[in-house]
Parts: sequence; structure tokens; C-alpha cells
Amino acid sequence: MPIDLTTPGGVTLALVPELVLTAWVLVLMLVAAWRHRDARVQRDVGLLTLIALGSTGLAVAWLWAQGATPIGLPAMMALDGFRFATSLVFLLGALLTVMLSLGYVDREQIQAPEYYVLILLATLGMMFMGGAADLVVVFLGLELMSVAVYVLAGVNRKSVFAAEAALKYFLLGAFASGFFLYGIALIYGATGTTNLWLIHGRVLELGLGSNVMMVAGIGLLLIGFGFKVAAVPFHMWTPDVYDGSPTPVTAFMAAAVKAAGFAALVRVLHQAFDGLPIWHGAVWWLAVITMVVGNLIALAQRPLKRMLAYSSIAHAGYLLVAVASGSAMGSAAFLFYAVAYTLMTVGAFAVLAAAGTGGERDVLIDDLSGLGTRRPWVAGAMTVFMLSLLGFPGTAAFIGKWYILSAAVDADQRLLAVILVGASVVSAGFYLPPIMAMYMRPAPTTEAHQATRIVGAARWAVGVMAVALLLFGFWPNRALDAARRGGESLRPASLYSLER
Repeated sequence: MPIDLTTPGGVTLALVPELVLTAWVLVLMLVAAWRHRDARVQRDVGLLTLIALGSTGLAVAWLWAQGATPIGLPAMMALDGFRFATSLVFLLGALLTVMLSLGYVDREQIQAPEYYVLILLATLGMMFMGGAADLVVVFLGLELMSVAVYVLAGVNRKSVFAAEAALKYFLLGAFASGFFLYGIALIYGATGTTNLWLIHGRVLELGLGSNVMMVAGIGLLLIGFGFKVAAVPFHMWTPDVYDGSPTPVTAFMAAAVKAAGFAALVRVLHQAFDGLPIWHGAVWWLAVITMVVGNLIALAQRPLKRMLAYSSIAHAGYLLVAVASGSAMGSAAFLFYAVAYTLMTVGAFAVLAAAGTGGERDVLIDDLSGLGTRRPWVAGAMTVFMLSLLGFPGTAAFIGKWYILSAAVDADQRLLAVILVGASVVSAGFYLPPIMAMYMRPAPTTEAHQATRIVGAARWAVGVMAVALLLFGFWPNRALDAARRGGESLRPASLYSLER
């Protein structure tokens, strides 16, 4: 379905998913403001949020199924499989987060109906990031997402740790946004445009691959993206922010926010700077350092929440391997792994939320002892999530890592592939202890795990996530085909030829 983006009707049609979500944001904002302190209204807003995310997902799927493509070069928003695939990933992460939150906010007595509106606003920003065809749109989406997540991190006003997390995230995030914006300015100064397709063409025409202003701009962009995806050495905010935020918000940040940062990074590097060797070396080293540091520090963590925080840093390193390949296969590997990572990360935090209260900061790995006998279904789901995070055969993450390794080898980056395998082996040192504690150690007391229950919508979410990880592990073909189509749509040469 060709869409003419130079006409108002064409632009409206191309932005149908974002317009649907924006309309829902306005409606829910009014509902939340009408009776702000009513717990029932808060739950109704949460249920309406699920409907909003579902309807937006249907709009994305409809555009993708219709084969929406632009006539000519896209000016601000792309129309390709990569945009649609990443939008579905963001909506999935938001949907699972809301399902976990419905019971959690009641249990923790967080009276803030705007909580769900902020999740929708953050998701809207992510969709703009994943579909941006212009660096300015990337920045606007980044800021829309970031400001909403800053507030979500501190939404529990009774927790001093949540306030600390929000303040740290805001200060460091604003600092990183400055680097990102200055990088955009330098790239505009070198090329005279912020459109990704035009940047790619002018870099090739004018031979700007070694231009000082261009190189500096790319470096500053990498710093900004490095903060958002929690890559070492820009990761220092991650453990404290993840630890202090409400657990569903932590899951949202670790899965959807990280996926959005990577989606924008992949699109910018693979479209605007395709073929430039300058960024490959930087991303190569970022991947190595992130994998090594994330896994080694996670080994020393006994609190489960901080262990999962450093685990998310290590997985950022794995995804950077896919980015470093600079190929369509690498983009496809990112898409598949992003889905698997969203499922297993949100699932692990869902079990953590059931295992404690008050932010779950004090839940240790040893506190899971005996969970396998007292709550076998919860322990079974946690086992699936831990094994998938490890990349154990039979889980979706194993297929995802295999795909990333294939992309790295195909790009002649064999050493990077070897380091990824070694880092995955090291990660067994912190993914297996929770499983051992659940099944190989007795419960510390007779009252242990009596309150460890996953109820309501969260129970359905955890069950679906565990089953999906196993299904994608044994039957990944359709998901791999969809990821492959999305990754191949990022190649800039064919679209740039239209401008010529």
C-alpha cells in the first residue's frame, strides 16, 4: 500500500498508530483527573490502558499487513517493517507492565491514576524513536519517553529510594540528552540536514566519513544512546535507579525503554551512517566492555533486584554485538532478541514483585529457598525466565543469541562472537543460583512464601510469558521470518536511489 507522505491524508494514514495512542492518552488524562484519589477509578484507568495498547497494536499490525510503504523519501517518519516490528515490541512491554501494575499499585498503596497515562506517553515516545526518519524526531521521542519515565521512577511518593532513583535518572538523563542534541547539531553542520536518508547520501557524495565535525557528532550521539541503553561506561545510574523504582517500572525500563534506545540506535547507524567504518570500532568496544563488566559485577550481587539490574547491562552488550555487525542480519537479530528479552526480563521482575514488598529491594537470592516446594508454579516460571536469560537451549533467548552470533560471524567479527559466548558462560554463575535455591534448599521457616502469590492479570501475564519463551525456543521460524523482513527494510540504498 503506497502512501504519499506529501499530502495531509497520507501523513495521517502513516501516523494512525501514534494518533490512536495519543487520543487514548487525552481520554485517560481526563478520566484520571476527574477523581484523582479514587482507587476504583485508578483500576478503571489501568483496564482502559490495556484496551488502548491493544487497539494501538491492531493499528500497527494493520499497517504492516497492508504493506505500507512511502512514495519517495520519508521526511520525518519511516514506513517500513522495522518501525512496525519495534512498535509491537514497545506495546508488548507496556502491556505486560500494566498487567503487572494492576495489583502491584494497590498492594503498595500507590494512589496515582496518572501512572498509566505516563506509561502510554512513554510508549508513544518509544514509537516515535523506533519509526523516526529524522534526528529531530528521534530527539523528540527520546525526550517524551524520558520525561515520562523520570516521573514513573519516583511515582511512589512514600519511598525515599524512589525519590532518589527519580532524581538520579533525571539529572544524568538531562546531561546525556545534552550530548545527544549537540551531536545532532554537529551532524547538521557537516551535512546540512537531519534527515537520515539525506545524511546517508551526502556522506557518500561529499566523502564525509573522516570529517572531524561528522566524527565528533557520531561520537556524541553514541554517548547519548549509550546512556539510554545502559552501556558501560554510561551505566552507573542503572543499578540505583532500577533498585529504587517500583518493580513494574523497573521492568518497563529494563525491557521497553532499553529496546527503544536500541531501535533508534540501529536505525540511525544502519541508515544514516551505513558503510562508515568509524562507528563500528566504537560499538565493538562498547559491546565487549558492557558484556564483561555487566556479567562480572552481577556475579557479586546477592539482592535479586540488583542482580537483574546488572544482568540488563550484560544483555545490552549482547544487543550491541548485533548493532556492531552493521548488517540486515544484525538488525533482524536485534528484533528477535528484543522480543525474547522483553518476555524474560518482565517475567523475572514479575516474580520478584510477588516475592517481596516495599520495592523488593531487600529480596535476596537466598530468600527464594524452598519456593519450588511451596509455590511450584511460580518457581517453574522463574526457572524458565532464568534459563532464558542464560540462553539455555530450548528457550527463545538461545535462538536469539544464536542469531546474534550468526550476524557477528557473517560480518567477520569472530572475536566478538567468542567473547559473547564466554560472557554467557560466566552468566551461569548468577542465573543458576536462584534456581538452585528454589529447588535444592529448604524453606527457611514454615511461614516462608505464604505471601508469594501472583494473582489477577499478573498471573496471566507470567504464564503467557513463560509459555511464549518455550514456544519461540522450539518453533521460532515465523518470528525469525518477521524479524528478517523488519531488518531487511532498514537498508538505505534502495530508498536513497529514489531521491537520485
